[in-house]
Amino acid sequence: MSTFKTLDDLEADQRVLVRLDLNSPVEDGEVQDNRRFERHAETVSELAEAGHRVVLMAHQGRPGGDDFVSLEQHASILADHVGHDVGFVADTFGDDAIDAIESLSAGNILLLENTRMCDDELPEEDPEVKADTAFVQTLAPYFDAYVNDAYSAAHRSHASLVGFPLELPAYAGRVMQTEYEANSAIATREFDGQVTMVVGGTKATDVIDVMNNLGEKVDRFLLGGIAGELFLRAAGHDVGYDVGGMDLFDDQWEANHETIESLIEERGDQITLAVDLAYEDEADERAEIAVEDIDEKDRAYLDIGTDTVEAYDPVIRDSEAVFVKGALGLFEDERFSEGTVGVLRAIAETDCFSVVGGGDTSRAIEMYGMSEDDFGHVSIAGGAYIRALTGASLVGVEVLQDN
Repeated sequence: MSTFKTLDDLEADQRVLVRLDLNSPVEDGEVQDNRRFERHAETVSELAEAGHRVVLMAHQGRPGGDDFVSLEQHASILADHVGHDVGFVADTFGDDAIDAIESLSAGNILLLENTRMCDDELPEEDPEVKADTAFVQTLAPYFDAYVNDAYSAAHRSHASLVGFPLELPAYAGRVMQTEYEANSAIATREFDGQVTMVVGGTKATDVIDVMNNLGEKVDRFLLGGIAGELFLRAAGHDVGYDVGGMDLFDDQWEANHETIESLIEERGDQITLAVDLAYEDEADERAEIAVEDIDEKDRAYLDIGTDTVEAYDPVIRDSEAVFVKGALGLFEDERFSEGTVGVLRAIAETDCFSVVGGGDTSRAIEMYGMSEDDFGHVSIAGGAYIRALTGASLVGVEVLQDN
């Protein structure tokens, strides 16, 4: 299905420049291990074991942020996952980097410094502009091939992502390959049975764009989260607005209510909304209320209710394909995890093609003791996953295809 070259097409004995996405949470200055290291280790291991000389690039944070740190810790974490030493040089394309690159032997792995510490990396510009930067022009001659494994950053037109494919033979790594194929499946594959999409999260615009783009491909949309509450408001219920100093609903309603109302009118038979919602009561416990019993919103609703989970369950189990974008509640708090976790468990127990992604939703799988093996694909992409679902272009993929 891929429309780009992959590692299967890479010739032997190459010096390879590989772009990963190792961007990770940083707590008290310590980089946190996460599934991105595990996923990218597959590509890195394959290249090293094949005898290539492997030079890695990645970014961490943005200039000025607390998480804008060196990649030295990343090298150590990645080495644990690869099972092989990963050298590190605190330089991107200066003399120290070049010397380290030239000294590599077959099967060696080297990680360069945070690409965003390079002035040429960050401004989003056309690939041709990025290819002409000193960063790309200096590094490219030292390599035989470029591999992009950073699908989760593929919507960014940064030098390390779009410049090198214009100067070198370019290939997709295993993460890029599997993410692209899974996340594009809803638009490109034909399913004989019901296709269901679970949509939640905090951004109404994302949900609207997904529903507009995939309305002809998806049979049922199951809604939750902040976006789901806004749809309930459009359906005439007294929810979906800010109370108690929150700032989550009113601006989004103002910007999107006409579109939401038209979606309900045009696609009402495809859209299933929550019938009850959960909140924190005076005893700090989970409590629930039927949507039809809400006369006035006077508290924050933090999850879909148990009746809603029970209503969504058979829809999922009757589906041939299920796609998840965004959480249905505040699942990080166990009291309000029932919606997100209930839906994920139903998917895990169903013999269907499934893709889970969008923000931190996939974290719930690990948090609540589920196995990624029970899902077709668990995406590590956020923005790129949303863009794939909404039909928007991914410039990092396009330059691989053009190459």
